[in-house]
Amino acid sequence: MRLKFLIPFGIFILLSVFLFKGLFMDPRQLPSALLDKPMPVWTLPNLFNPEKSFTTTDMKGKVWVLNVWATWCQPCKQEHPFLVDLQRSGLKTPLLGLVYRDTRDNADNWLRNQGNPYDEVVFEAKSSATLDMGVTGVPETFIIDKDGIIRRRISGGLNQARWDKEVQPLLDELNAQSPKEAP
Repeated sequence: MRLKFLIPFGIFILLSVFLFKGLFMDPRQLPSALLDKPMPVWTLPNLFNPEKSFTTTDMKGKVWVLNVWATWCQPCKQEHPFLVDLQRSGLKTPLLGLVYRDTRDNADNWLRNQGNPYDEVVFEAKSSATLDMGVTGVPETFIIDKDGIIRRRISGGLNQARWDKEVQPLLDELNAQSPKEAP
């Protein structure tokens, strides 16, 4: 007879634990299966010169930032002036832009009119590279270390506060480290 009352109580306790844990999670941080794993290898054409291509292996031996964005994305539009200012202030870490589910013309016009904060901009006609990286929306920013390992994934737009708190300290730490493998 007691068992009949203990089963619902046990289910209640289990649900309560999961819900309580959720109170302390940051909804802006999405889990990433690739965190602390190698960056997927892909080759994509340059936005401005499709005959020129970029591959992720080109960055081996360097700490770099990959920003996935689109012209139709409102948070990307809010983030863009910060990225332009960041680049103008002398950002030493390479910043790569990956255009996500957009047209080449829209992205080209946007960067020519609003400023181009990227050291390299690649365009993906299909979503295979972003699928391999687990991109779920834009903007998303990835921090990759000298060994090509993804160290952080940031969902949502960057601003000065997020940069100072989440990105710059990690970049400083990663740049101070030696690569584990030969570049």
